[in-house]
Amino acid sequence: QVQLVESGGGLVQPGGSLRLSCAPSTNIFSITSLGWYRQAPGKQRELVARITSGGGTNYADSVKGRFTISRDNAKNTVYLQMNSLKPEDTAVYYCNAWIVISKTEYWGQGTQVTVSS
Repeated sequence: QVQLVESGGGLVQPGGSLRLSCAPSTNIFSITSLGWYRQAPGKQRELVARITSGGGTNYADSVKGRFTISRDNAKNTVYLQMNSLKPEDTAVYYCNAWIVISKTEYWGQGTQVTVSS
């Protein structure tokens, strides 16, 4: 069982920035890919960004150029840097881990991001 501890959500004005952190309870190298998803009220959960163990990344079109996912192997942590935030970025953000060997995935508890003036 892998636990994902998230932090960094909050309230920010449009155009502002936030950085989310996700720390897995297991060695980050054992996780095939780590990602961030978000779910706004009344909407389905959607992929925001993902990074593989090899460092490959992919992003939702809606966040390209504004969000950056990265990993710090020494700190066993993955980050989501969110810049130029818009009200439509408001959602609960969830960290996700996928381990291909066991074909299992894990979710964090979610952290609220609210973009509002």
